[in-house]
Amino acid sequence: MADLLALSTAIIDQGKGTNEVGPINRINHQLSVLGDRVAMVEAFSHCVLFETDDGLVAFDTSNPQGGPRVVAEARRWRDRRFNTIVYTHGHVDHVGGCGAFIEDAAARGEPRPRVTGHENVPKRFDRYDFTNGYNLVINERQFGQFRRRGYGIADGDRFLPASSPKPDLTYRERLDLDVGGLGIELHHAKGETDDHTWAWIPEHKAICAGDFFIWNFPNAGNPQKVQRYPVEWAAAMRAMANQGAELFLPAHGLPIGGTARIRAVLTDVADALEFLVRETITMMNDGARLNDIVHSVKIDQAVLEKPYLKPMYDEPEFVVRNIWRLYGGWYDGNPANLKPAPERALAAELADLAGGALRLAERALALAETDIRVACHLAELAVQAEPDNQRAHAVRAEVFQLRRNRETSLMAKGIFGYAANESKSRAGDPPPS
Repeated sequence: MADLLALSTAIIDQGKGTNEVGPINRINHQLSVLGDRVAMVEAFSHCVLFETDDGLVAFDTSNPQGGPRVVAEARRWRDRRFNTIVYTHGHVDHVGGCGAFIEDAAARGEPRPRVTGHENVPKRFDRYDFTNGYNLVINERQFGQFRRRGYGIADGDRFLPASSPKPDLTYRERLDLDVGGLGIELHHAKGETDDHTWAWIPEHKAICAGDFFIWNFPNAGNPQKVQRYPVEWAAAMRAMANQGAELFLPAHGLPIGGTARIRAVLTDVADALEFLVRETITMMNDGARLNDIVHSVKIDQAVLEKPYLKPMYDEPEFVVRNIWRLYGGWYDGNPANLKPAPERALAAELADLAGGALRLAERALALAETDIRVACHLAELAVQAEPDNQRAHAVRAEVFQLRRNRETSLMAKGIFGYAANESKSRAGDPPPS
């Protein structure tokens, strides 16, 4: 059993890297005891467990594939019924394993666990059903590599598993629970989602943070998902930082111990988000276009090198776009984009001016080493102009694979890699399995 608190302390205080301590976010389905009657099962999304005098409280249930393994590991720790399940929010990697908890109770002849969450969780579940196909598509782009390793998010043809129930008990701003003598304060705040909960457990001086903290730059910009809320997110981080917690329990990555350490880490995250908001809004108020803002607002590289702010999942550039979307709508300031021409019509015209689609593709290859952003535009124009041109697709695949390999965030890697695989199949080469 790893000493997870010692690992996080070594990373934060001593600057040790993953080559010395191992991965920060481990999907090993192993339980670690973090204190008296407190444990964590590390999974695609962790399950945090508290023992009470009337069974167990579980914060999150992992994904559909991980749920049964989480339950089995919890059973090896405590042979107690699951009294209450708290959804920190409605993402499938947090609620998708709930069916395993319910099945466990039924098999043991015990009462069904009570499920608790914010009042917007049921609305999210309804939206997932309404946009099921879209969610399957975008999560294949974002998490396809994990599915191929056996850690998929969705459950077959259904994004949200039918076995994941809506909460039995919901709340709006705050809910105080007493489960077997254990007091739990549930607090709502917008952040990655509009249905997010963070919890304060006074007896353990512990915070369960869900995805407010993921040991990466905050997922406040995700280009394929609904609106994120960086202002409210930063405020939630400051509220948690001021709580005086001695144990901080995120749903991804290592737990953190120590009041001063927790406060410093959460304050750093709040500072980064507030910087992006402040700089973006300043330029918006000055009348700048979105493109100008995206290429102007940059966070100091030293900040992004901190072990819990690296842009390995989301990244600041995407957050800037989400700030614009939240406060400025979808019009980006370029009048040509207000009512644009069909992409293929524009591509065909530019290809004709350039001397053909292959000329655009060749220029894309020539620019790939010096200006990969422009190269991607030209490669995309080439296949839009001639969708059946195998050579153009071969170039597009090469350019977007180069782009994918140079990116740091999972978001960017997933989208660029998906584009490369699309064109590999059109050029006659199958995508990787």
